[in-house]
Amino acid sequence: MPELTYLQAISSALRDELRADERVFLLGEDIGAFGGAFKVTHGFHEEFGADRVMDTPLAETAIIGTAVGAAVSGLRPVAEMQFADFIACGFDQLVNVAAKMHYRQGLAVPMVVRLPSGGGFSGGPFHSQNPEAWFMHSPGLKVVAPSTAEDAKGLLHAAIQDPNPVVFMEHKHLYRRVRGEVQDGIYTTPFKARIARRGENLTVITYGAMVPAALEATAELDGVEVLDLRSLTPLDVEAIVDSVSRCSKVVIVDEANATCAAGAQVSAVIAEHAFEMLDGPVKRIATPDVPIPFSPPLEAAVLPSVTRIREACDELLGY
Repeated sequence: MPELTYLQAISSALRDELRADERVFLLGEDIGAFGGAFKVTHGFHEEFGADRVMDTPLAETAIIGTAVGAAVSGLRPVAEMQFADFIACGFDQLVNVAAKMHYRQGLAVPMVVRLPSGGGFSGGPFHSQNPEAWFMHSPGLKVVAPSTAEDAKGLLHAAIQDPNPVVFMEHKHLYRRVRGEVQDGIYTTPFKARIARRGENLTVITYGAMVPAALEATAELDGVEVLDLRSLTPLDVEAIVDSVSRCSKVVIVDEANATCAAGAQVSAVIAEHAFEMLDGPVKRIATPDVPIPFSPPLEAAVLPSVTRIREACDELLGY
């Protein structure tokens, strides 16, 4: 199998779907001739033309609204927000139209919204957010967050083929830093958790860019499991409870601001379904409730780090 970066895997999935299904088309700001802000769609404009790789105005509401209309008309749009933060401008179209269309009218809404998210590159407060929890709270949306190149491709194929609107969180920090073997052609990855490393003394539950951080932080610790959620909605409760029941101690890591984040929901699931299996308090590592700073030292101070994860695991292992 070829070795691809996380970015190349996403690009490969988009290209495969465009070639295989004439209903699929892409829309977003600068994704056409320019190839996208991060070059995910580089070369697509030449291969597929402006009708299927559509440059849009700087209007996120229009992008998502157009995608909703196309989806209920039988097409399969994939909309890109240049940065995840910009989704706020199109929030109403996503949570009050796309997410509610099936409930109100019984219509399928097979659309994907790609959100390049996360910090770690001094992007400041308007280009570094992790807004996945906004959408977890909106019934009707699915939310996925791959951590590997293989899963980025498989989850994106699954998202495009899903009859529901899917919010696809792709972390910018992973684009060119993570690579791995990725099979050719179309394959789908289920919206289920996976064990990134099996252990028996403690489990670190996380997703997205925090998965490689957790694997690095715990590489020399004995018996630490790393559970990669992959899907936040639906959340794989069975996998979470199974991991906790075997390991008995839990560290939850997510990069989003701590209050009401995905990690908070995981903690609630553990309290409801696995409390008696715990041998210590649940620890959470997350970003404090502050905007992400522009300053590199300040940004590094607030984002979860390998050191913070390792220290939390060491403390809990000794509890």
